[in-house]
Amino acid sequence: MQDNTLARALRMAGADTMLLPAYTPIRVDEENVSSSRVFLGGINVYLDSKVPGWSRLPRFAKRWLDRPGLVKWLSKLSSSTDASALGPLTIDLLKGRLGPQRAEIEELIGYLCDELQPDIILFSNALMSGIVPELRRRFSGRICCLLQGDDIFLDGLKEPWKTQALRLLTDNAAHFDALLTHSDYYARFMQRYLGLPVKQFRQIPLTIDDRPFVTVQPARSLMTVGYFARICPEKGAFWFLDAAERALQQRPDLRTVIAGYLPEQHRRRFETRIARLTASFGARMQWLGSPDGREEKFRMLSSFDWLCVPTEYHEPKGLYVLEAALAGVPSLLPSHGAFPERIAALGSGTLYDPTEPHALDEALLSLSPQRDDGVRESLRQRCLQQFGMRETGVQVLAVLKSVNEAASGMQLTRPRSRL
Repeated sequence: MQDNTLARALRMAGADTMLLPAYTPIRVDEENVSSSRVFLGGINVYLDSKVPGWSRLPRFAKRWLDRPGLVKWLSKLSSSTDASALGPLTIDLLKGRLGPQRAEIEELIGYLCDELQPDIILFSNALMSGIVPELRRRFSGRICCLLQGDDIFLDGLKEPWKTQALRLLTDNAAHFDALLTHSDYYARFMQRYLGLPVKQFRQIPLTIDDRPFVTVQPARSLMTVGYFARICPEKGAFWFLDAAERALQQRPDLRTVIAGYLPEQHRRRFETRIARLTASFGARMQWLGSPDGREEKFRMLSSFDWLCVPTEYHEPKGLYVLEAALAGVPSLLPSHGAFPERIAALGSGTLYDPTEPHALDEALLSLSPQRDDGVRESLRQRCLQQFGMRETGVQVLAVLKSVNEAASGMQLTRPRSRL
């Protein structure tokens, strides 16, 4: 979602930007500006690693499996993207053209170098960096990478795959002209994690779709605290349910809701837990599922008084904090990762110390309803001014142009910049 919004923002800023999906077509709740062609199609990438001899088949015999409709349909049937089961495949991809996906990688490199010929190529994560050593030999422009949580996938790998993957990724990342992050926290963390020099890192703002949407008012009789993120332990979904249960017992004026994408590997645990809570608290605890589109998402968010996402993982982005702010809703968050930066930039919200055993409970019990329309509108405007596409596109393009000029001395006019 962030990649798609970023591409739109760069186009608004005057850059000729192409968004190329890898593995599967992208799924977003806004205007989709990605190419209809999928590179490194997920089906072939998987079969290259799993089926002996598959990688040696000619591309014309395998290309039909890269059709976006087929890949999208099969991806919906996938039960898990759990990193713990993907060690060998991850290693194969990080090996680049030395791995079994050589044909697919060479096809992508040929398209980038011979057909698109951009000034800058920006990878949306370092896990695709296996392509970079060979790309560097053929591409004369700048190559950058946006780091957006690569460490959580790597840390989920089992040994010996984790150590091998980290070594390969670190070697590959040295070929990037710049590594971009959305927070100062994550830049410092990844510098240590990958052992790369500070000068290789640049920070760019998160960007958010700023089109209008319909809002609704929070319930007047109850204060609503909502969780909206992926339903998984690392995002703190189960911590939220535990804290909500204790707070609901003590605050009769409190209503809690939870929403977001539910991966199959967490479905049984979550459904068992939510069934027990709804049986105990009725309408004061609700599971809203995953919104069908942007309008439904913002109607839901605007019905909250507070957003609460008590992540275990030290979040490098926190896009949902901005989405809530765009709806005029402040956030209750742990004081780690990028969250202190988000709260400081927005000038609204509350942080609690996640190292204190009862800090989340106490924070939930101390919250007050957020009903003042003027306060909500002020938060919305601060979010737009700092993170709206029209503002961030210009900032990100300036960073990319500075990388290009620092590396080559090449002066680009904004309309000529191709990414």
